[in-house]
Amino acid sequence: MDQHLLVFVTVVEKGNFSRAAEDLHMTQPAVSQYIQLLERSYGTKLLDRNNKYVRLNKAGEIVYYHAKEILGLYTKMQGIIDDLPNRASGPLSVGASYTFGEYVLPHFIARMHEQYPLIKPSITIGNTKEIAELVLKNQLDVGIIEGDFKNAELSIEAFAEDKMFVVAASHHHLVQGDRVVKISDLEKETWIIRELGSGTREVTEKVFQSMSIAPNDIMEFGSTQLIKESVESGLGLTILSHLAIRKELALDLLKIVQVIGSPFKRKFSIVLRTSFKTKALEVFIDLLKEQQTYLTIMKRTEGS
Repeated sequence: MDQHLLVFVTVVEKGNFSRAAEDLHMTQPAVSQYIQLLERSYGTKLLDRNNKYVRLNKAGEIVYYHAKEILGLYTKMQGIIDDLPNRASGPLSVGASYTFGEYVLPHFIARMHEQYPLIKPSITIGNTKEIAELVLKNQLDVGIIEGDFKNAELSIEAFAEDKMFVVAASHHHLVQGDRVVKISDLEKETWIIRELGSGTREVTEKVFQSMSIAPNDIMEFGSTQLIKESVESGLGLTILSHLAIRKELALDLLKIVQVIGSPFKRKFSIVLRTSFKTKALEVFIDLLKEQQTYLTIMKRTEGS
């Protein structure tokens, strides 16, 4: 691994030389020397620094961005080599979009840990666009995203189907009785939707298009939990995965609005940057494709 880049990235992320030295088990003068040699090799300063702070300048931002990707490739290469004679073990960086990451992945990781305790996963949660970008930069080994995201530089493989519903507070007028709601009624309501880049936002926009509606009163929130709490309070309607609302449905805090055409469906997909896989990554993907944890949750939800 390129020690100069490792020292540089550590200094940037720790915010000063002394904390970086401690983290790297080096002396502070040695850290300073590595940075000076790196700057000399590029012929420019990379950091603005004084006694109080260390900050990236423009050149430093470029080096930092590419250094993260280079170090990620080093780690991945070493993991593949180390795995050749061994069983599945070691670090595994997993990214997932919010619905899968918050409501399915914890159960899946627990099951994987029982079978493969030597695999040490780290989890990053973000929207679909954010997770795909991290995989593209080699900062994640694998991503799990929602919807129809496309990128020619990534391998994207659908492996499971998700069901989504229009939901409202249990006291909302659209869920009283057994009425089937008219599309025109939906257009008049307040809608609470996810931010751009979210797989849930993509589905919501497709549903609006399929119904030929354009609600005037729309609020954009960046958290599924915040949306659920807001809908539960009676603020408006939303479209969410059944995985995200199973507890609220069981407790009668939220109800499904009976709309023609629902449930609306989308895919969960596995995202990879490279065809080379560590044994830990191979195990993770194989277990994921079996969908046992996912299907168990689905059946439990549909039976509640």
